[in-house]
Amino acid sequence: MFIVTLTYIRPLEEVDALMDAHMVWLKKHYESGLFVASGRQVPRQGGVILARSGDREGLEAVLARDPFVQGGVARTDVIEFVPRMTAPGVEILKNF
Repeated sequence: MFIVTLTYIRPLEEVDALMDAHMVWLKKHYESGLFVASGRQVPRQGGVILARSGDREGLEAVLARDPFVQGGVARTDVIEFVPRMTAPGVEILKNF
């Protein structure tokens, strides 16, 4: 599994101008099964995406096509990990 952090590097007004395109991009990768969960950081300084494990280079290629990245308003960082323990009800995460 991968944890992807997006960190905004431009003002929120510039981020918000690309939000609709970013949401379309997210939905595409939920439909493909790559993304498992996502949301804003609190405070709002970026976002977090949980992605299925597998091909790191492939994931990084997908992230490079994020409108936030292409628009120069965010950078991404990727951490890979293997879930070994989970809370009851989310055991499925061990299979990602």
